[in-house]
Amino acid sequence: MFYGGDYNPEQWTAPVWHEDIALMRAAGVTLVTVGVFAWSALERAPGRYDFGWLDTVLDGLADAGIRVALATPTAAPPPWFSRRHPESLPVGPDGVRLSPGSRDTYCASAPAYRAAARRIALALGARYGGHPALALWRVHNEYGTTCYCDLTAAAFRAWLQRRYGSLDALNDAWTTAFWSQRYGDWELVLPPRRTQYLANPTQVLDFRRFTSDELLDAYREQRDVLRAAAPGIPVTTNYVLGDWVPVDHVRWSREVDLVAVDHYPSSSGPSAEEEAAFLADLARGWSGDKGWLLMESAPNLIYTPGRMHTKEPGRMTRQALAAVARGSRGAMFFQWRASRGGAELFHSALVPHAGTDSRVFREALALGPTLARTTEVLGAAVEARVAVGYHEPSAWALAATVLPSDAVDHRAEARHAHRALSRLGITCDVVGDLDDLSRYAVLVLPCWYLLTDSQAAELTAWVTGGGRLVVTYLSGVADEHARVRLGGYPGALRELLGVRVEEFHPLASGWSETVHLAGAVATVFYAGGGPAVTRHRVGSGDAWYVSTRLADDAYADLLGAIATEAGVAPVRPRPPAGVEVVRRTAGDRSWLFAINHGEMPYDLRAEGIDLLTGETVTWNTVLRPGAAMVVREASASARSAPGVGD
Repeated sequence: MFYGGDYNPEQWTAPVWHEDIALMRAAGVTLVTVGVFAWSALERAPGRYDFGWLDTVLDGLADAGIRVALATPTAAPPPWFSRRHPESLPVGPDGVRLSPGSRDTYCASAPAYRAAARRIALALGARYGGHPALALWRVHNEYGTTCYCDLTAAAFRAWLQRRYGSLDALNDAWTTAFWSQRYGDWELVLPPRRTQYLANPTQVLDFRRFTSDELLDAYREQRDVLRAAAPGIPVTTNYVLGDWVPVDHVRWSREVDLVAVDHYPSSSGPSAEEEAAFLADLARGWSGDKGWLLMESAPNLIYTPGRMHTKEPGRMTRQALAAVARGSRGAMFFQWRASRGGAELFHSALVPHAGTDSRVFREALALGPTLARTTEVLGAAVEARVAVGYHEPSAWALAATVLPSDAVDHRAEARHAHRALSRLGITCDVVGDLDDLSRYAVLVLPCWYLLTDSQAAELTAWVTGGGRLVVTYLSGVADEHARVRLGGYPGALRELLGVRVEEFHPLASGWSETVHLAGAVATVFYAGGGPAVTRHRVGSGDAWYVSTRLADDAYADLLGAIATEAGVAPVRPRPPAGVEVVRRTAGDRSWLFAINHGEMPYDLRAEGIDLLTGETVTWNTVLRPGAAMVVREASASARSAPGVGD
């Protein structure tokens, strides 16, 4: 199991390095990320490298048996670079060029930046490709910088020419007949900079697609340099999720050797664990068979708007085990030692400002051995026969379009479905494409706004073969160019769902529609009598349409009934609020992860051995509030044991 975090030795002196390594050994740290923001310490002037300090640190870590994820520092170019290449500083949508003095001060379309990034990657690869501490290359940090400069504009036009081939095709895709936007010369096409009123939504969508691809090209360049320098060493980059991130993670996940994600919950209450579970299931969906790793999280703080919430004792451990339950290769944190100064001097850390005589560090000392006891689950699959769709291009398109209601948020709708399934006790994958649905019995598509003809055909074939599809409002409404499909909603899915939606009726806190049946039957009605939820039998499967935002309990009831018909049983039926129960399997072996974030004891009804304590678990064992178990289950019959309330 990977356990550790970002380590920034360039911020400290040699005596602190020696202390850190000793403390890491005591805590059972197995992996640290080094060098993320060290460009100015590694390359003090153009081509003048100083690797002596990094040699000492890596050698000390290797001698202690601690492995390294060695990062390329390209998310924070040094001041000398920005001064020599001011054209590489990013420009905002208002045309103002930003100044150095922070991180992410680069334009991915600037040739000087791309060349400098390749050079530093090449230098690191040449020096450390064979180092005994090296376990993993981590390229960059949280790709997501967007630039609107003239260099970017030229690269955007080249990308559009490859995508569309001709201006006629671009004008058609962008519907430039609206507001007299037709382009007669490629040089007239620009990024969606700040303008008088609303921007062209397809232009905005394509610019996000372009930015994702441009950043991906920058990643690939460094990845290929590192692969050549150290064949066999995995290469990745750490993803971050946010409205500001123009990265299509489905496409990116085909290019990394390990999916790595950072997660900092946005709320301090119970929804923090629900949010973490969603991201974990999403990372697993992105990773396929490659596996995934929680690369960064905060040990002892949750950063809510306006304040930092101190995590309650034990919460760091529970959240780490919850990530492992859902497939992570371990739990990593930002950062190892809290900084004395700088923009994030009060960021969470395993060694806080108070030092080793602190609750946080004592929990860190205990967490390493705890994670080590779960090592036998590595490689075991997470049981999931239900999937929820989360489509980043649809999220971008919905954000760029003036909708009938500004309360629609694609990620929130995906989390709503995920939350309903979790409360049923059903583990699900969160998937970003529809290429292979064969492993799933049920698929929920919430607000999957953009849908191609081929995706509609794939869904139809899957349902015809026995799949259960649940589609919510604002799905299939537009094509891949964000153009509304005419003839009634939900566009490409009308025939499959057996309905035709005539009008939207957004509510103050929800959504409703005028739905006409066209082969489907209504199972739930609006107060006025019209269909609200419908079911359409297609071949051996069913296609359900949910035209409104259901309350949590009603959503769970509906999805639970559909899952039961599909032969999908919960791991444990309707666990109490705050209780996570997830099963991982490998052949005829299985492990039950049970984590109680709540306030009430839970009768788990399991049989086996708790890996965390070595104690025998019986049907009478109670999972206390704040406790966690990883049960190596005794038998197949134990795996099917019902929970309380059956």
